[in-house]
Amino acid sequence: MGTITFDIEVAGFPWEEIDEITRGYLLNRARSPEDREAVPERTALKLGLGKVIAIGLWLVEEDRGMLLLEGRTQPRRDWEKVPHSQLQRGSEEELLEAFWDIVRKNRGRMVSYNGRGYDGPVLMTRSAQLGIRPTLNLAGYRYDISSHTDLMEVLTFQGAARDTYSLDYWCRRFDIESPKGSIDGSQVGRAYREGRIEDIGEYCLRDVRATAELYRKLEPTLLPLFKGGTR
Repeated sequence: MGTITFDIEVAGFPWEEIDEITRGYLLNRARSPEDREAVPERTALKLGLGKVIAIGLWLVEEDRGMLLLEGRTQPRRDWEKVPHSQLQRGSEEELLEAFWDIVRKNRGRMVSYNGRGYDGPVLMTRSAQLGIRPTLNLAGYRYDISSHTDLMEVLTFQGAARDTYSLDYWCRRFDIESPKGSIDGSQVGRAYREGRIEDIGEYCLRDVRATAELYRKLEPTLLPLFKGGTR
């Protein structure tokens, strides 16, 4: 059993491809004219309205990564863009099936940054839409971090601290190299439309590597304060 950090990147469905009833429903939920204007560009943030194009994983104890990336199906190979990592290309269904198989076989701790609030629900919902059965509830009981440790939850002390901060913010606080590169999360949709899929994958994998470094800092210090934090 090992510890695996994970992160995903999602391409939202084009607004014009979403049915009219759903578009009207989303627009009516907007709280301000500014929010309403932004809705068509934020479909990736809505459960069920985006496809998973990249899944980054980092094996903490082995200090190596794996990137599952959308594309023509290819066997796993070493990937030079991020040291100590491998790349596997495939369809969205193949990526999701590979991810859940890794989770099932590992049976260790999954670690994320905001994974209970976003990545986990997206992975489980999108898998269900495609007829794929998840092998772990990534948004389970909030107050037991033994199977899935969301470091954002740890650093807000499970809601006791009201403010939340980005992964980049906490990396800088703990003297960890920032994962920021040529793109950030807000630019994923545009980069995908431009065909910059490997740039997206590199961004995703750098995030999980930084999450692994943050986990190493918190494992002996803050994690033992939480239920399931000590193995």
